[in-house]
This record gives sequence, structure tokens and C-alpha cells, in this order.
Amino acid sequence: NEALFNSLIELLFSSIGSYVSPNRIANTLKSNGYKSVDNETISDYLKYLCDAFLLYKATRYDIKGKQYLETGEKYYATDVTMRYALLGRKYMDLGHILENVVYLELLRRGYKVYVGKVGENEVDFVAENKEGRCYYQVAYTTREESTLARELDSLQKINDHYPKFILTMDLDPIVDYDGIRKINVLDWLLDK
Repeated sequence: NEALFNSLIELLFSSIGSYVSPNRIANTLKSNGYKSVDNETISDYLKYLCDAFLLYKATRYDIKGKQYLETGEKYYATDVTMRYALLGRKYMDLGHILENVVYLELLRRGYKVYVGKVGENEVDFVAENKEGRCYYQVAYTTREESTLARELDSLQKINDHYPKFILTMDLDPIVDYDGIRKINVLDWLLDK
């Protein structure tokens, strides 16, 4: 179903960096007029999109339980310009686009990348390679104290010795919050 497939791509590109499930997608598409859509079809289409390298799937990882979770994946565009070409300027959530860029860079650096879960909190990325693990929170800005507190909270709940980072577009010097380093994302991108 070409129309359904195109609607799915638009839906996924508009929700980059958000949790999605085949069931939730099927329900959304049904409410938009696609009556014969089901979870299995959506799962197949998601697999096709990943196999064609239009999207990457980031699975969830329970940091405290040290286990991979079956539900709540996030999908990231392999090329954010394709997202822009399809959607134009609508859905221009710069925070999620920045998250997509960081995800791609972590893959480029050779990490396996997961979406972290620590209790009820989310950690944007758990990045693992043969040298160990790093944790990343990505926010366009943390100038508001409530935003900074939220980003720090998730990382502070992780009780291990691995590096923890907050990446933002804020043009501030590197700041260390008890071992959690806040870095300008452009500096981080140019670092390696």
C-alpha cells in the first residue's frame, strides 16, 4: 500500500527521537483513515525502512537491570536532509534533529547505540564499544534551570564510573556537574 507506506515515512520522520511502537503507529494511521492497517504490516514496513537504510532503530536498554527491553524503540533518519526534503519546515524540532545528528555521529565513531532507561527516567543514548560505555543527554539548550535539572537528573541516577555528557548548542565553556560534563555539541562533533 504505497499511500500507507508514504504516510508511515512521514509519521516517522516527523517523530524522530520519540518512542514509537507498531501498535501506536497503526492506531494513529487508522485514525487518519487507513482502516486495514495492522501491527504486523507496520512492523514489516519498519523493517523494510531499516533494511533500506532510510532509518536506524535504537532499542531500549535498562541501565540498572542491564537488559535489553522489547518495547519502546526510537527511529532516527540516516540523513536528516531527507527528512527536511519530505517535511519541509514543519516539525522543525531542533532538539530532536540535534539528537538525530548525535546518534549518527556515535554510530560513525563505532559505538553500538541504545536508548537508556534508568527507573522512570530516559537517557538519550547509551553508547558502547570495546573500550566501555558512555552516556549522553542531548538538548538544544539548557539555559532554563528546569531543563538543566531534568537532563542532569537522568544521568545522576546512574551509579557507575562511565563518562556522562550533556550536549547542547549553548555557547558556554565546558562545565562539570559532579562528573557530568556539559559540552557544546559542535565542539564535541569536531573533537574526533
